[in-house]
Amino acid sequence: MSDCANCIVRNQAICGALSPDELEILNKAGRKQRLTAGQTLFWEGDDSLLVANVIEGVLKLSTSMADGREQIVGVVFPSDFIGRPFGGVSSHSVTALTDAYLCTFARSDFDRFAAQYPALERKLLDRTLTELDRARKWMLLLGRKTATEKTASFILEMSDRLGRQGCESEGPADSFLLPLGRQQIADILGLTIETVSRQLTKMKQDGLIELPDRRAITIRDRDALQMQVA
Repeated sequence: MSDCANCIVRNQAICGALSPDELEILNKAGRKQRLTAGQTLFWEGDDSLLVANVIEGVLKLSTSMADGREQIVGVVFPSDFIGRPFGGVSSHSVTALTDAYLCTFARSDFDRFAAQYPALERKLLDRTLTELDRARKWMLLLGRKTATEKTASFILEMSDRLGRQGCESEGPADSFLLPLGRQQIADILGLTIETVSRQLTKMKQDGLIELPDRRAITIRDRDALQMQVA
């Protein structure tokens, strides 16, 4: 395993709270793992045996509905932490949307380490509260916003998360490739695929975005796009 000090997401990941000596100890407990697009790291209902920092790539969190359909409940990006520390079972499956590179830890090893270093536990708490805030905003998005507001919010969120890619100095991207197909976007937003397509086409016609292909988006008028959310 390479030196944690050279990790491209260290400053934003939970391990950024650790000193060099503490990082060296954590370094010895982890291993790097590559996933190809479509590969699942762990499944919903499995014992929580693994946790990980995302170094590169985008992954989805999904759960199965009673009728067998998949519901995407979240998307994770570089510097995000995945898995359930301190026991329990996985409440969702984690699958790579793109080729991904992870720093993984046996959950039991990570739990023992975290119990000894309050700074890491505090970082975990901060990350959990951030995710809770994001989940609450998403509940508002799904429950109260119009199709236009939902689609614009999604584009801006992808712009922010994909633009940063784990690097603290970078900001939102004006051009990016979506890690999700339109049916997956529709599932996340609680819309039909036809509605998502209509919204994207309307935004293109209004000069807010360009759509070079079905996965690529270029934001032409960010202020106007943000007005769609307000």
